[in-house]
Amino acid sequence: MTPEIELKLEVPPRGMRKLQRMRGVRDGAARRARQEDLVSVYFDSARHKLHHHGMSLRVRHVGDKRIQTLKANGQWASGLARDEWEEPIERDTPDLRAMRGTPLAPLLDKKLARALRPVFETRVHRTVVPLDRGESQVELTFDQGEVRRGAKSAPINELELELKRGRIADLLHLARDLSDRVPAQFALRSKAERGYDLIAGRPAGAVRAQPIKLAPDITTAEAFRTIALACAHQVAANAPAVRAGDPEGVHQMRVGLRRLRAAMSVFSGMFRDPQSGGVKEGLKWITGELGPARDVDVDIKSITTYAEPMQRTVSHHDLERLQRELAAWRAETFERAKKAVESPRYRSLILDTLGWIVDGDWASSDAPRVRPQRERSVGDFAREELGRRATKVGKRAKKIAKLDPRKRHKLRIAAKKVRYATEFFRSLFGRGKARDPRTGQTINRRVYNPRLRYYRATTVEVRSRHHLPVHGDARPLGHTPVRIGIQPHALNVVVGQGEHVTVTNDQ
Repeated sequence: MTPEIELKLEVPPRGMRKLQRMRGVRDGAARRARQEDLVSVYFDSARHKLHHHGMSLRVRHVGDKRIQTLKANGQWASGLARDEWEEPIERDTPDLRAMRGTPLAPLLDKKLARALRPVFETRVHRTVVPLDRGESQVELTFDQGEVRRGAKSAPINELELELKRGRIADLLHLARDLSDRVPAQFALRSKAERGYDLIAGRPAGAVRAQPIKLAPDITTAEAFRTIALACAHQVAANAPAVRAGDPEGVHQMRVGLRRLRAAMSVFSGMFRDPQSGGVKEGLKWITGELGPARDVDVDIKSITTYAEPMQRTVSHHDLERLQRELAAWRAETFERAKKAVESPRYRSLILDTLGWIVDGDWASSDAPRVRPQRERSVGDFAREELGRRATKVGKRAKKIAKLDPRKRHKLRIAAKKVRYATEFFRSLFGRGKARDPRTGQTINRRVYNPRLRYYRATTVEVRSRHHLPVHGDARPLGHTPVRIGIQPHALNVVVGQGEHVTVTNDQ
């Protein structure tokens, strides 16, 4: 297995030509560049079994040679690391004997061998230019061509930067320099993913958070990198959906940003340098640019849901006018979000954030309070941090009846950070089920804290001894008793001491 450390940029055709004319690239090309035409045929079953397991299998035609390559998601799932197994073969179809000892091996059987067939192919003209960057060597690969399935095709205009030797930071700095010269977007879709999207006939859609796996023997610094890169992946992967005006893409990018900012909060003891503060400000900026689009989309859905009861108190004319105004506001706010993710500031922010996560000033600081935090065992840190945050939320929740809406909103955010932290560290703890000591209810969670109640439900009914206001996302939902429909895992319920929550589990 050869792990690839690479970064991909989507570049318009004119931008590709401009980059190839840059002095450093032009000089490198004159000395050591190579060009070739490549045809790669991708194989999978009719139901795309390999793709569903996070793998792609191709046979590349390079003149008379045939090279078989299996690729799988790398350790960071961030667009930077992938695992690759490559073997020369003697035929146009896969040689599955060469797949022993790879992630594909557990899936191999006679049924899969018979089911494998060509599903799409890519045809690209490739120019490879090796560059020296500091003490590192980076290989620039300009790919222009198309991915094709029958009569359907989609263009490919990619610049791939692969680290052949040296530091990841040098790779990221070079990517930042290139993106300053042309409107190059950090890209996460591989050629294989483009092919599967072409088959499905779908544009890039919203991307949800993926599970995070942490080894129990790593340090807090290593754990933070893994967590933060996974969050950054969710942010960047939703940029195409935001540019397309997809409301779910806006929502999922905001979720990724919240998760990344929550991770920075959880590990805040390591970040006492000015560079970290700059990254925080950048993430706060893009979160603010996306916020109005999400808010108006929620408002429109609420009005659609409650249109019939509203007609009892609001005239039909006024309701139509409100809907028109919201539609205009929606168009304006979604255009604002689109311009933000297309802006040079956003492009720089993503690359700067990746560089900071991988090799920022925090990672080499010798400050007395920073280095010990960085070198702690993640298992010990996780137990301590989860306990501390859960205790703090529990104490504040006891006074919830006395809190104004702003303070309740802050409490909700604190509870959400506990939830995110639980998700970050879930893989460190056992898979066994826990029971709520008060109700005896089985709780299927890897991390359980008796101060918090965990439920899997689609309806929540909140009742209380006193007539209390209920808020969701700092918005009034009425007074108790109130019944709320939710998506599973989408709600944290925080109640004061002596109050009661009934959860209806209708799954």
